[in-house]
Amino acid sequence: MNGFPYTDIEKKIGYIFRDKSLLKEAFTHSTYANAHGGKDNERMEYLGDAVLQLVVTEWQYARDTQASEGVLTRERQKLVCQSALDSAVDALDVRKYLLVSGSKANIGQKTTSSLFETIVGAIYLDGGYAKAQKFILAHGNLTLKKELDNPKGALQEFLQGMGETPPKYRSEKTGKDNAPLFHCTVSALGAEARGEGRSKKEAEQTAAARLLWELSHKN
Repeated sequence: MNGFPYTDIEKKIGYIFRDKSLLKEAFTHSTYANAHGGKDNERMEYLGDAVLQLVVTEWQYARDTQASEGVLTRERQKLVCQSALDSAVDALDVRKYLLVSGSKANIGQKTTSSLFETIVGAIYLDGGYAKAQKFILAHGNLTLKKELDNPKGALQEFLQGMGETPPKYRSEKTGKDNAPLFHCTVSALGAEARGEGRSKKEAEQTAAARLLWELSHKN
């Protein structure tokens, strides 16, 4: 497919591939491969899942130094579950590039959430572990600590503790009324983060969690 939007996807995910075929493979559903030939992304999903699990586990291990194995396992399941990955794909706005044969309306959430894993796998094969790790930490639905049930409040407290003004939120709604998608951008200390969700609150909480991680990581 000569018209595959390599450059558009690379801009959205923040990584430029040396081997462009890996990027296309990451976006090739089995229905498309069966109809048009080429490799589908199922093996890449398997690899990406393993890399994602390791990166998230390392991140947890460093952040939650007192947590037990059971607590870490339960938290990791939430961080890499289908809904979390689906939200991450929405945030990247790359769902529309998935190559499928037939109507995309027939493709379920599992297929689109798996797209995050296939991108991870492709980046790992092309650029190695560090590049894949960077992508996951930047775009995965990670929160700073397991107890952050209210990232917006935690972000505000974090900024107040530094004597800074509260964060600023900007939100917009897209999609149909019966299936809306909210996009939120939150900014503070010269940095910003984006979040998406099925409600405005969910989008704001996701954005706040990402910005909180970023600011805490820098400091």
